[in-house]
Amino acid sequence: MRHKEQPQGPSVRVLRVGEQVRHVLSEILARGDVHDDVLATHPVSVTEVRMSPDLRHATVFVKPLLGKDEAAVLKALRTNTAYLQREVAHRIRMKYAAKLKFLADESFDEASHIDQLLRDPKVLRDLGGGDPE
Repeated sequence: MRHKEQPQGPSVRVLRVGEQVRHVLSEILARGDVHDDVLATHPVSVTEVRMSPDLRHATVFVKPLLGKDEAAVLKALRTNTAYLQREVAHRIRMKYAAKLKFLADESFDEASHIDQLLRDPKVLRDLGGGDPE
């Protein structure tokens, strides 16, 4: 009897729960359900949620609108983590309240930096995309 190979990425269930958590957190933050002055004045995008395979831990990637006051927003989210964990567990009806860990989403900054590099005249010349004249 052959053993099945282990799947390489997260399971469909883990991905689905991560997306549910992202949706619920986005809704909570958009509606202003968290009574926090910083979060009330800074719209926040929840860009991605990565769940652990056992669904007990969630890494939440966030980006404040326009990237303003990122440190203050992260501090406010971390201060209100217990409330957010309870709300997520209640709204998704999870067996355990996943521990939430908030991190800044740097992918936008990285993409912007790569785009900037690709527009550099020296790089364009090397890529053969310089002026056709």
